[in-house]
Amino acid sequence: MNLPAPADLPPVLALLPDAAVTKYLGRGIQSGRERPPQVALSRAGVAYDGRTADRRRTAPVRELLDETMRRFADDRYAADGWLAPRLHATLRMTRAEAADSRLWNHLAMIVAPDYVVWRHKGADSTEGPGIAPAARFCGPHYTQTFSRLWWAAELFRDGDDYGPVATACRIQDVLNTTMRLDVIDHRPTAQAMIRVIGGLLDAGVARPGDRVNAFSSAVNAAGSTLMYDVLAPDVPPDVDELHDWIEAGASEAVDWDRPEGPRDGRADVRAVDALLPLFERLSAEAPLRRRHQGKAGGQTEVSVPAPRPSGVTLSKPSDYA
Repeated sequence: MNLPAPADLPPVLALLPDAAVTKYLGRGIQSGRERPPQVALSRAGVAYDGRTADRRRTAPVRELLDETMRRFADDRYAADGWLAPRLHATLRMTRAEAADSRLWNHLAMIVAPDYVVWRHKGADSTEGPGIAPAARFCGPHYTQTFSRLWWAAELFRDGDDYGPVATACRIQDVLNTTMRLDVIDHRPTAQAMIRVIGGLLDAGVARPGDRVNAFSSAVNAAGSTLMYDVLAPDVPPDVDELHDWIEAGASEAVDWDRPEGPRDGRADVRAVDALLPLFERLSAEAPLRRRHQGKAGGQTEVSVPAPRPSGVTLSKPSDYA
């Protein structure tokens, strides 16, 4: 049985270095049998100050995570699609701030280690039955428990509309593979991909994970020769609206029934429509391209993502700060 939530939460999130997580994270914590050493970890953290601290309160986050575990007690895999937009709307920040892994380390090790174990402990763990992988506590943005959800909401939201995020979280391969691609920083590309992926899922295709991986790889590979921002130009987001939304987070409670992102502009519909025919063709052809003959003469579908493209001029997370 997992330990309950930490009793004495710090009032504000902080920045916990990777080295501190590596030093103290063990299988007892990963299995939920032991609590992380909060005093030692807190000493290793770096505190926020000023108005940033007002936007990093732990109570709203902890309340949200408790509600998530209550709602999805019987289906923890379905929790991602509900939690991602609400976590994004609760922890309001720029992409540059979200790129600091120390924030997510603190959330996973001090504020909500029980959630990490609840969500990711399972028989399919890469580190053994009943063990939440270490990368779920401290890992890349597409793997760490909370970072992956925040970035899924950020990359796949359409302005203030979190609807596409729910589609993105319907299948883990979008978070594990599609979210890692550089081309996803281009908003029309992200929206066009989600529309195609949503269509595949709604159609009930066989082996949807393999289809999504193959499609994502095809889009990524095509991006090495096709400049999506030239084929489908997009207007820059409204940075002032983003910062107003972030500042409002210090005093504004999130409506769990209808969370709203920043009104910083949506992807140009014409740009999304311009990409759809190409992406639909890539989706239809990608599985065929990725089949090869196995040793027994049967066909095997490879689902390893293609290398990152070069020569594509897109905005990076640090640019939208």
